Amino acid sequence: MPEEQYQNHTSAPMVVVKRSLLVFILIMSLIMGIIGGAGSVYILANSSGTNSLGIKSPLTLPVTQQVTLEENSKFIDVAKQVSPSVVSVASSKDVMNFFGQTYQQQGGGTGFVVSNDGLIATNKHVVSDSGAKYSVTMSDGSTYDATIVAVDPFFDFALIKISAKNLKPITFGDSDQMAVGQWVMVIGNALAEFQNSVTVGVISAKERNITAGDSTGSSSESLEGLIQTDAAINPGDSGGPMLNLAGQVIGINTATSFDAQNIGFAIPINVIKPAVDSYIKSGRIIRPALGVRYMVVNQQIADAQKLPVNHGALIQNSSTSGSGILSGSPADKAGLKVGDIVTAVNGQNVDENHSLSRLIQQYAVGASVKVSYYRDGKEQTVNVTLEELKK
Repeated sequence: MPEEQYQNHTSAPMVVVKRSLLVFILIMSLIMGIIGGAGSVYILANSSGTNSLGIKSPLTLPVTQQVTLEENSKFIDVAKQVSPSVVSVASSKDVMNFFGQTYQQQGGGTGFVVSNDGLIATNKHVVSDSGAKYSVTMSDGSTYDATIVAVDPFFDFALIKISAKNLKPITFGDSDQMAVGQWVMVIGNALAEFQNSVTVGVISAKERNITAGDSTGSSSESLEGLIQTDAAINPGDSGGPMLNLAGQVIGINTATSFDAQNIGFAIPINVIKPAVDSYIKSGRIIRPALGVRYMVVNQQIADAQKLPVNHGALIQNSSTSGSGILSGSPADKAGLKVGDIVTAVNGQNVDENHSLSRLIQQYAVGASVKVSYYRDGKEQTVNVTLEELKK
């Protein structure tokens, strides 16, 4: 019994202490909760981040809100700034059906103003039907007949002209400076119905190579070095601008994927600038050429044909197009031959992501470039003067 009484006796004060401590903790928690709650409300209301106790709060919610507002403001500013320079391009053509009835076939795309006297940039595939009539509708609703004045022989790009004055040209940016993850805005004539629709997203990737075709599958084209974005690019947006947050065009919308959501592609503006410059100077788009037909070399091709390198452009004849070396071309004059493997241009490797044709497009007609190539297992170099590409 004495032992039991001792245990009971000693346990009672411990219970009292525990209860007192619990009550004390609950009271202090309630007090601190009130203080903390008041401070939280104040922190949300006070952009300075100082709470009621005069302590600088580490919370960054107001800063985050400010950044969000700044980004939204940028989007709004760019849309207002650029929309007057974005136009809808419409096509119409009389077509006879199986029963001999004539109806008007219509299509549409987008373009943007590049000079104040009515020069407009768009995609080549937007104005590809030579039998169609084209018109341009400005953001203010005014409509003009349009004439195709130049078609790029290498890229999906064309220039059309309207009889208008005092237009607002778009400003060109530098697509080489754009980074993956950077915000972009797309403006276009969505579905050829919703003029100057705006979408935003980020650059998902650069240097994408794709094969693009129309909805009927009747035509296709290989496109290289494209900007990929998750900003929605819809049918009808083709030829419209992809913009940075400074309101500068850094790409021309050219394709979208129907097998996935929000995967679209744009031609970098830096490969279009020379075409615009050459048209303004000479009245036509001039592109340089080496004058060869070739097969892109990769590891699989190298293994199959036992080639000395796993990248480059293997010059070869074509059963449909003819000789791998065009007669009188820069390549012909420089002594290049069928069977040579061109591996670099001015030290930049030729590979699947950097085709020979695309590397040549970085230079102007008349430029001299150093071409590296393999012949009979030995690497050699030769200087080649580029001439105008003629098709």
